[in-house]
Amino acid sequence: MSRPDVLIVGAGLAGLGCALELHSQGVRPLLLEASDGVGGRVRTDEQEGFLLDRGFQVLLEAYPECRRILDYDDLDLRPFFPGADIWTGEEFARFVDPFRRPRDAVATLRAPVGTLPDKLRVTGLREEVRAGRARDVLVGPDVTALQDLEAKGFTSGMIDAFFRPFFGGILLDRTLSDSARIFRYLFRMFSEGDTSVPGKGMGRIPAQLARRLPEGSVRLETRVERVAPGKVRLDDGEEMAAEAVVVAVEGPEAARFLEGVPAPASKAVTCLYFASSTSPLDDPILVLNGEGTGPVNNLAVMSRVSPAYAPEGQELISVTCLGSPVVGDEDLEQEVRTQLEGWFGKEVEEWRHLRTYRIPHAQPGQAPGVLDPPERSVRVQDGLFVCGDHRETASLQGALHSGRRAAREVLRQGEEGA
Repeated sequence: MSRPDVLIVGAGLAGLGCALELHSQGVRPLLLEASDGVGGRVRTDEQEGFLLDRGFQVLLEAYPECRRILDYDDLDLRPFFPGADIWTGEEFARFVDPFRRPRDAVATLRAPVGTLPDKLRVTGLREEVRAGRARDVLVGPDVTALQDLEAKGFTSGMIDAFFRPFFGGILLDRTLSDSARIFRYLFRMFSEGDTSVPGKGMGRIPAQLARRLPEGSVRLETRVERVAPGKVRLDDGEEMAAEAVVVAVEGPEAARFLEGVPAPASKAVTCLYFASSTSPLDDPILVLNGEGTGPVNNLAVMSRVSPAYAPEGQELISVTCLGSPVVGDEDLEQEVRTQLEGWFGKEVEEWRHLRTYRIPHAQPGQAPGVLDPPERSVRVQDGLFVCGDHRETASLQGALHSGRRAAREVLRQGEEGA
């Protein structure tokens, strides 16, 4: 490839989104990726015929930028059941979206999760967050999600059994201490579209984006040591130049590269995968820990969502534990098995452990104040730009949209200098 116009450090979703926007405008990008593949934190590994996403991840199909840039048909999206099975400590209670599954509305009203007024308040909150434009939700009350829910009158029973495990699993924080802005935005996205995974794993998302770039646009296993306006230096001493440099790595690494870009708080998550010849679930549904004890926050049988996640005759079970448990992997596995035996019985003993992922920086923190403004600047200085989910919402939407914004700033700089 001839000298690129723009060097992009990192081939995660933000970097790929930036590269595609530049390419669409006739600008030649080159992505420099330290790892052996594209996607950043959105990767899928294959092991013994199983597809293991690096941590439990989903695509909210209503995300505007995802709708704009992704080919959903090509991804062969497979939706989750619009609801959850909640472990109450004694039994599973099914809690569904009555607008999507009206025939299950009565069962949800009877479920021992919160009170009847709580369930009516959910409907009211849904109507509230769906009013106006989606971006308007991100300039709402700047309090914690928990404070927002309490102000709406939700009981502790409803918050503990549903909101903490469900949105705590999405925000990676059962305390619900993230900004109410991101909570409300996610609530709207869940209500406006399916929650899905690509038929062959979340890694298909970055792979689709990379295929749309010209050959030679991505250079893998290329670690950048430092950046400057229009220049990068690789760890092997090679120096490269271009009209602009875009830093598209995760927040803590971006802060290391760029003076003046603060390092976000990091949220960790741990995901365990098990193989089984039988499934503990019949439906492609999320299971939540509404009891609040034990290491497990949520569970899904991924092969029930998409059969391609497991070889024929096998099931793939994904178990999510929030944070990074202090116990070692073997002890954590045993604690998880013990807890899940209480949910599903002795069949859990037969599950075969495949892999444990510990992800120290799965998401940037989004405490009140972080999303003010919702879209942080992507221009560091002339010739140097930044993008990533730490510049917007911690989501696929935030990563992709920040990448497009960075590309537009690069183009604007070119117009200013013309």
